[in-house]
Amino acid sequence: LVSAAFSPDGGTVVTASYDSTAKLWSAETGECICTLQGHGGSVLSAVFSPDGARVVTACFDCMARLWYTESGDCLRVLIGHVGLVQSAAFSPDGGFVATA
Repeated sequence: LVSAAFSPDGGTVVTASYDSTAKLWSAETGECICTLQGHGGSVLSAVFSPDGARVVTACFDCMARLWYTESGDCLRVLIGHVGLVQSAAFSPDGGFVATA
């Protein structure tokens, strides 16, 4: 694992991993709820949106991805980075994503 973060309500944890996935876990039971797949390299960061409805992942494959937490579906792929994406964060209102 590379990183872990709690959902705003504390009920779910998202982890980022060297195996090119991010996973959603039940904070209560420790059970894997969903695996977010699609990156082509190590996922370096994963965080929840302020409302907990989405996750943004940052990856070694020079992309960031937005995911729906309810379904695990990829909402959008953020391309155009010139190097690996080490971190990503939502704005306080959840309307924007910053990557680095």
